Amino acid sequence: MASGIFAILDDVALLLDDAAVMSKVAAKKTAGLLGDDLAVNAEKATGFHASRELPVIWAITKGSLLNKLIILPVAFLLSAYLPWLIVPILLLGGAYLSYEGAEKVYEWFVPHAHGAIAARASEVPGEIVQQEASKIKAAVRTDFILSIEIIVITLETVISQPIPVQIMVVSFIALLATAGVYGLVAFLVRMDDAGLYLLERAEVAAGTTGRLLRLTGRGLVAALPHVIRLLGVVGTIAMLLVGGGMFVHNIDALHHLLAGLPALAAELLTGLGVGAVILLLLLGMRRLRGAPA
Repeated sequence: MASGIFAILDDVALLLDDAAVMSKVAAKKTAGLLGDDLAVNAEKATGFHASRELPVIWAITKGSLLNKLIILPVAFLLSAYLPWLIVPILLLGGAYLSYEGAEKVYEWFVPHAHGAIAARASEVPGEIVQQEASKIKAAVRTDFILSIEIIVITLETVISQPIPVQIMVVSFIALLATAGVYGLVAFLVRMDDAGLYLLERAEVAAGTTGRLLRLTGRGLVAALPHVIRLLGVVGTIAMLLVGGGMFVHNIDALHHLLAGLPALAAELLTGLGVGAVILLLLLGMRRLRGAPA
């Protein structure tokens, strides 16, 4: 009886050891995508009233966890029974991210009615809640697409491992993506609070410690507006890179065509090109319907 229990514990220990090793491998392989995920979601989670930032991030985090709960079992089933369907799903996600990125670039250069309407709505209390809910839905939708790619890439890394190892590794990376990304986003959007706290501590600290706390606190408070603006640019570029990357890495002809370009340039140009085509089609459809561009 005792020997049987020890044998089971030994098997569990070996399984956990394999899962830990493969988790490190998968984390390295998805590190770049997790960085893009952070940039995109940070951009999506900013721009709210200061008192609503953390509740909004928590709402997006819950949506992200729900996304993972939906995607994980579906990914395992598709990998086992319909592996050919994974690439088309990735390409659809890539098209959406490319469109989102291209639309952001378009909005930087071309004045449009939607921006003015949104600005006026943000001043009306009743519209603030509706606008906030709309932004949360958009952020969760973008997270869903990024989650698909993270989970698929992780699953490809451990596809040769036993099913229990696959489940543990992919689930760990998926949860790490949500906890790590939105934890950092929460810190970024509350940098000013951290700075004010350090300034308060500096009042009671003496000498070098007080000066260091004061300098750091002022730096955090002053840096927040610049960080928010930077996240908007970096998040847009990241959307184009991830969206374009889904096409470059999954369409062999396109991959060979752009082989002479640096990887980042190929992915960025592809994302911008795909997004621009979709954007032009949608703008044309809006004009035909008489809706504002």
